[in-house]
Amino acid sequence: MRKRQTIAKRVPRRVLLSDARNDAGLERAIARLGHGDALVFRHYHLDRAPRRTRFVTLARLARRRGVMVIGARVPRMWHVDGVYGGAREIMAGSGLRLATAHSLQEIAAAARAMADAILLSPVYPTRSHPGGKVLGPVRFLMLARLSPLPVIALGGMTRARAAHLPVHGWAAIDGLA
Repeated sequence: MRKRQTIAKRVPRRVLLSDARNDAGLERAIARLGHGDALVFRHYHLDRAPRRTRFVTLARLARRRGVMVIGARVPRMWHVDGVYGGAREIMAGSGLRLATAHSLQEIAAAARAMADAILLSPVYPTRSHPGGKVLGPVRFLMLARLSPLPVIALGGMTRARAAHLPVHGWAAIDGLA
């Protein structure tokens, strides 16, 4: 099935997700990203004021490199290039819409929510969810082939693992930090 990609919104091939765990290395990680890549700013662990301060710092660095800044549960006034989250969360957003999905049902919900791409996870075991259930590469690829949207692999991803998955792109917390 041919994957839908909007003309006005370029779906990134590499996506760095921010997290409490990778915060200390985010400046270095952003410096390694290229034009058209994306930073998903999450930082759920911070209260509003320090979260805003951290957002401003990272967004400034990202934009200097041509890296899109995607917000996860951030106020509209923060001026992001898009939104990240579940199907319900992205429906109200503007710009590039990156939806999370872990199953065929969530892929369908993301398509109905007019997502531009999905981050399908977890492909491999992750430090975020130690001992958690993973899709594995075979099931991941089966789901990716059924997706009407471009698929970005997430979960235990590294550059080497991404090279073996014929999908649109890949995302990581640790693998890019």
